[in-house]
Amino acid sequence: MRVLVTGGAGYIGSHAARALAQRGHKVVLYDNLSTGQRSLAGNLELVVGDVGDNARLREVLSRTDAVMHFAAHAYVGESVQNPRKYFDNNARSGLVLLNAMLDASVGYFVFSSTCAVYGIPGKVPIPEDTPRLPVNPYGASKLFVEHALEAYSQAHGLRFAALRYFNAAGADESGEIGELHSPETHLVPSILEAVSGLRPELQVYGNDYPTADGTCVRDYIHVNDLAEAHAAALEYLADGGPSMALNLGTGHGHSVREVISMVERVTGQKVPQRVCARRPGDPPILVADATRAQQVLHWKPRRSMEHIVDTAWRWMQSCLQKSAAAPMGTHP
Repeated sequence: MRVLVTGGAGYIGSHAARALAQRGHKVVLYDNLSTGQRSLAGNLELVVGDVGDNARLREVLSRTDAVMHFAAHAYVGESVQNPRKYFDNNARSGLVLLNAMLDASVGYFVFSSTCAVYGIPGKVPIPEDTPRLPVNPYGASKLFVEHALEAYSQAHGLRFAALRYFNAAGADESGEIGELHSPETHLVPSILEAVSGLRPELQVYGNDYPTADGTCVRDYIHVNDLAEAHAAALEYLADGGPSMALNLGTGHGHSVREVISMVERVTGQKVPQRVCARRPGDPPILVADATRAQQVLHWKPRRSMEHIVDTAWRWMQSCLQKSAAAPMGTHP
């Protein structure tokens, strides 16, 4: 299939694009490079454009069979401070993309959704039929697109998979692409930055949660396991599978303390850290019930927490080496 990957020069989008190409699909990346990086595009075709630009979208959708949509702002805290930015980009621009797809008769859509649509769940692990009650503008903006997909599917026959995933982490085993965020807020690279001296210490937000060690528990899934699930979801739709929402996770949680211990084991270094106050709205435990995805997509995450940390650590070391080797005033 000919697949347009929006946000394809970003973290998860770049890994999904590689998975698609490895499975024989023709991939075109579409990214405005506001947070994406040209280096993550590799040898794949990159069209620089904004998801809200209808005219630009028409050009690329004319040669597209399916869209995989990753282009979105994704910082929960920022969404609370600047909801306008999130609803404009994630919701309004998402709707521009959907309408452009309809006009171009592109019938398949794989959506990068999030467990944030659930808000604070009533039970864990979280199944797909959990009420969607987001507690921040980021989750609400993603839920808006899910609602639009459901309506467009019923009215226009658009086939979609809304993939709600939990905590993406790790880097490609090749060492060629990985996580590049600025600022970095995700736990695994934040710990590795503390180990590498890129930040003075790791801030642990709360140690008094009702969990085994008092720190939050999350479901960490390797980015390549996520990428493979996205490719499988597209092929499922192309084979006639009905539209649906699917959780993507391992079904197992790791606390902040457990992740810190894993980083110390992999790197052989102690993590400088300081306990801070809880962040508002952080649920104690978020773990996926990914049974439906495993059954429908014949997919199962294969990579361990240790593998996540190992690949992320090797990627960070590679980035630091490239940065040290670059001439002053340039960026690798």
